[in-house]
Amino acid sequence: MPLSAFSLALGAAFLHASWNVLIAGARDSESAAAVATLAGVTLLAPVALITGGVQTAALPYAGASAVIHVGYLALLARAYQGGQVSVVYPVSRGTAPVLVLAFGALLLGEGASAGQIAGVIAVSAGVFLVGARRVSFAMRKELDTHSDRRDLLFGAVIACTIAAYTLVDAEGVDRAHAPAYLFLLLAPSATVYAAALALGGRAEAMRAELRPRALLTGAFVVGAYGCVLAALRLADAAPVAAVCESSVEIAAFMAAAFLHERVGPRRAAGAALVVAGVAAIAYA
Repeated sequence: MPLSAFSLALGAAFLHASWNVLIAGARDSESAAAVATLAGVTLLAPVALITGGVQTAALPYAGASAVIHVGYLALLARAYQGGQVSVVYPVSRGTAPVLVLAFGALLLGEGASAGQIAGVIAVSAGVFLVGARRVSFAMRKELDTHSDRRDLLFGAVIACTIAAYTLVDAEGVDRAHAPAYLFLLLAPSATVYAAALALGGRAEAMRAELRPRALLTGAFVVGAYGCVLAALRLADAAPVAAVCESSVEIAAFMAAAFLHERVGPRRAAGAALVVAGVAAIAYA
């Protein structure tokens, strides 16, 4: 893997983890997600217009992905509204490749290698460590185990949406240039999500998020995808995907540093296992 491709993939991981932490750290994660995504669409529009290249056959895939992304945005933002990035992020990002692999093996008849099976086991163990807590009798009153269960559940459901749009986009992006395809799915999903919040009485909260932070978050959303595309032009998909999944570990440390979440040795080890498991699935 060329150093340039490695650097781009690592940059994508950093940007992806960063925009998740920025949304989680906002005063209102749901309003911040809506405004940031609209900002990202605005930044992406001229690039999509210049590059063009959309086949009619890509439209059903973009439409289906847009619908799934509305659910993804809603679930992710709600999860971060009072939830922990160090739980939601590794569970969602780590479980999604496992679901894609399982779907391919069970429904499409695609085989799974020994390395991929080992990767699934590693991800499962990592998710367990991320969600598990050693609770002593003296600490039971201090720990909110309900919150942990909530974050794990959100992470699992978000993983389902990630797996779903991954499978759809794998077909759709072959029928359009990537920037235009991303715009086709992101523009309607961002608009629908923002409109739903506005109709639900959140218009004032969204106006409060109209600040440079939202533009920065939107730039990170689009930039993460752009770095992945650039890396894929220089290297094979498997190593690029494996390096990108280092975002799980990056997000855990960012959550500890900027959101003051408790990321002890157990949770850090779990995040590392998730990264190793996804790498095994990608490389095998």
